[in-house]
Amino acid sequence: MQVFTADGELISQFGEKRRIPLKLEEMPPLLVQAFLAVEDTRFYEHPGIDIIGIFRAMTVVASSGDFSQGASTITQQLARNFFLSREKKIVRKIKEIFLAIHIEQLLTKDQILELYLNKIELGQRSFGVGAAAQVYFGKTVHDLTVDEIAIIAGLPKAPSTLNPVRSASNARARRNVVLGRMLDIGVIDKAAYQQAIEAPVTSRLHGAQITASAPYIAEMVRQEVVNQFGEETAYSAGLKVYTTINSKQQAAAKRALQQNLYDYDERHGYRGPVAQLWQSQLNEAEDAEPLFNETDPLSREDILAYLDTQSSLEDLRPAVVTAVQAQSATLLMAGGQEITLNWEGLKWARRFINDERQGTAPKAAFAILAPGMHVLIRKQDGDCRLSQIPEASSAIVAIDPHNGALRSLVGGYSFSQSQFNRVTQAKRQVGSNIKPFVYSAALENGYTLASIMNDAPIHQWDDNAGIAWRPKNSPAVYDGPIRIREALAKSKNVVSIRLLRGVGIDNTIQHLQRFGFAASDLPRNETLALGSASLTPLELVTGYATFANGGFLVTPYVIEKVVDDEQNVLYQHNPATVCQDCTPPEQTTAEPVKEDAEAQLGQLFNELAQDKTASENSISLAQTEPRQAERVISQQNSFLIADALKSSVWGGGSWQHGTGWNGTAWRLQKLKRRDLSAKTGTTNDSKDTWFSGFTPDLAVTVWVGFDDANRSLGRAQWHANMGQQQSAGAESGARTALPAWLDYMQTALESIPEQPVPPPVGLASVRIDLQSGLLSRRTDYTSTFEYFKPGTEPTQYAGTDVQQISFDKAQQKKPEEKQQEVELF
Repeated sequence: MQVFTADGELISQFGEKRRIPLKLEEMPPLLVQAFLAVEDTRFYEHPGIDIIGIFRAMTVVASSGDFSQGASTITQQLARNFFLSREKKIVRKIKEIFLAIHIEQLLTKDQILELYLNKIELGQRSFGVGAAAQVYFGKTVHDLTVDEIAIIAGLPKAPSTLNPVRSASNARARRNVVLGRMLDIGVIDKAAYQQAIEAPVTSRLHGAQITASAPYIAEMVRQEVVNQFGEETAYSAGLKVYTTINSKQQAAAKRALQQNLYDYDERHGYRGPVAQLWQSQLNEAEDAEPLFNETDPLSREDILAYLDTQSSLEDLRPAVVTAVQAQSATLLMAGGQEITLNWEGLKWARRFINDERQGTAPKAAFAILAPGMHVLIRKQDGDCRLSQIPEASSAIVAIDPHNGALRSLVGGYSFSQSQFNRVTQAKRQVGSNIKPFVYSAALENGYTLASIMNDAPIHQWDDNAGIAWRPKNSPAVYDGPIRIREALAKSKNVVSIRLLRGVGIDNTIQHLQRFGFAASDLPRNETLALGSASLTPLELVTGYATFANGGFLVTPYVIEKVVDDEQNVLYQHNPATVCQDCTPPEQTTAEPVKEDAEAQLGQLFNELAQDKTASENSISLAQTEPRQAERVISQQNSFLIADALKSSVWGGGSWQHGTGWNGTAWRLQKLKRRDLSAKTGTTNDSKDTWFSGFTPDLAVTVWVGFDDANRSLGRAQWHANMGQQQSAGAESGARTALPAWLDYMQTALESIPEQPVPPPVGLASVRIDLQSGLLSRRTDYTSTFEYFKPGTEPTQYAGTDVQQISFDKAQQKKPEEKQQEVELF
C-alpha cells in the first residue's frame, strides 16, 4: 500500500510485499532478455513446457536422484507461484505442467512474461523487477546498469541466498553466470560483458522514496484502510491511497512547528550535553576563562566508533567536542567530518535552571562546552547551531473550510520519537480560543459588536469553595466601558464572563455544541468563558472553519480516494461541501451530535461499497451525488465574528489622537493581508498555548505545551546576547503559538490570493460613536462604521457631553506603550 499527497508525492509505503507493477513495454529490453537468457531461452517457441529441458532433468534424476534440474519454463514458474507450493515432488511437477499448458491457452506470451516479471519473488520482500531495482539499488528499472540487471535476473533461482544484501559473493557468482548466458546468446557483446563482470557488487536496502514527510498522516491512513479493508487487502493488494494533503503546505507545517520548538527551547536555556565521554571541567565563572583538566581523552578512531552507535533525530546530528576556543568550538561528526561551531550558533546557550529561570548570558564558548561532550547540532540558515531535543511539544493542523479536507497535519516534534498524534488525540484546555464561540452565542441573544460591557474586576463569593472567585484580565489592565468588538480583539476575560452570564450557561453550551463540541467537554460553570473546556486541535480548527465558511459545520477528512493496482477506484470520498446559495441564510439546523476526532475521521469510509473490489463503474450513485454541509449558525453571525477577529490583527482607534489600540494578534500585520481573522489562547500558568486563525480558504490551529499537562511553559528572562532576536516574558498564545502559525501561513498563503469577504445580505453598516456605541453624526476619529443585524442597530445618537467626557479620558500613550498592554490571552 502506498500513500500519496493530493499532488502525487509519496508519503509512505506499507506492506509485507513490495511491488511496483510495470507494463512489459515499460521494462528495458535488456532486462527482459536477461531473464529469458537465464530462465527460459526458448520461451517464445514452446507451448508452456520445454520438452528438451524435461528430458534432460529426467535423465539427471534417474542417474543421480538429484532434483535440482527443475527444467521449469517461465510459464511453469508462474503457475507454481500462483497456485502451487515449492515442494520438489513429481505430483507437484505434473500439476505444474498441466497448469502451464492451460495458462498458455488463456494468455499471450507477452501477458505471461509481464505477469512473471511483476510477480516473481526476488528477495528482501521485493516482488517483481520494479521493486527489486528500488530495494537493492534505489533506482528505477531504466537506470539499472548491465551488472545490476544481471544480479536481478539471477535472483529467481534462490532469492533469499543470492541477493546482494544477504551475500555479495553469492550474488557476484550468480551474476557472472547470467552475464555468461547473455554473452552466449548475443544479448551483450564482449566489451559490455567484461565491464560488467569487473564491476563491484555494491548494494544496500533502500526504503521507499519518500518525497513528502507526513508520518502522522500516514499512520492515520494506515489505521483507517486496515479497519475498512482488512490487513490482507491493505498490505497485499497494492492499494494506492490519495490523501487531501498539500505537499508544500505539509513541509511548511513541519518546518514551522520544529523551528518554533527550537526557538522556545533556546529562550529557556541549554540543558547540557547528551553525554560526557571524558572528563573536562567546564568553567561557568563570570570571567569565562578556560579551565580544562582533561582525563584520558578518546582517540579519533574511538570517537568515530562511538558516533557510529548514535542515531540522529529529525535534523539533529550527534557530534563530539574535541576543542574549545574563546568564541568557537571544534566538533567531530560521524564519518570523520570536522566542523567549527561559531559564536553565532553558541551564544544562546545560557544555562537552563527551571521553566521560569535561566542563567546569565555566556561570554565565551568555554562557559558552554568542554572537550569530550557529546552534543547535538543542526543547520539553520546554512550555519551550524548547538541544539537539543525539545522537551515541549506542539501540534499544527490546517483544513479547507469549504469541505473539511485536511491540508496539513503534524502531530508532534517527531513521529519516530512519539507516535502520539496530538492533533487528534490530545484534549487540552483551550483558553481564550473559546471566546469567539461565546461571543457568537452573545450575538444570537441580543448583543451586538457595539454593545458596551464593563471591563472591570469581578469579585464573587463561592459558598462551596469558601473563597471569592476573582478572575482577572491578563495583564490585569481594565478599560471600564468597552465595546464587544474591542473586548474580543483584546481578549478581555471579565467581559467574556459577563457575556456568559447575560446569555446563560445552558444557552451558551447549546450554542457551542453547534460547532461540533461535545457537551461532555464543556464545563457547566463560568470558567467556560475563560477556556476551561478541553478539545483537540482538530475539533477546535473545525469550529473555527465555521466562521471562515459562512456558518457551516464541515467534517474533517484525509482520504480522497483509494485505487487498486489496476487503477480501479475502490473508494472515492464525497465530502459534504459548503453551499451558500443552497440554504436560506437564516436557516439553522438542529444541534449536531458530536463525535471525537477519531470518530470524525472514521467517517471517511462510511460510504464504502460492499464489494471492495468493485471497479470505478460500480461506485454507487449515493457516493457521487453532491452533499451539502450543514448550516449551524447564520451567515450574518459568522461574518460578524470573523470581522471582529480581524480587529484582533489590526486593532482600532487613532494612534495620532491617543486612542489607538492593538489586538492580541497584531504580529500578523506582517502578512499585510486584510482577510485574516485570528485569536490567541493561553490557559492558567501557561500550561497550554494556542493560536487559531483563518482566511476564507484555510483554517489553521497551533497548540504548544508539554505532554505533561501539569508542567507550565514558564517564562523567559531577558537574554543580553540575543537582543531583538528574543522574546522575553511569560509564554502565551501570542508569544509561543503565534510564531509557528505565522511561519506556516507565509508559505501556505503564497498560492491563496487575498479574498475580502463582502457583508452578507441582511447586515446594515452604521456609523457609531467609538466610546458609547451609539449613533454618531461625526466623521472624525471619534467614530467608525459597524455592522448590525436588522433591528439591532442603535436608535439614539451620542450626545456632545458623552463624547467630550469619553475622549477627555483617553490615555495619551505612544503606540509601543500600548502594545505592552496587549492581553496575553
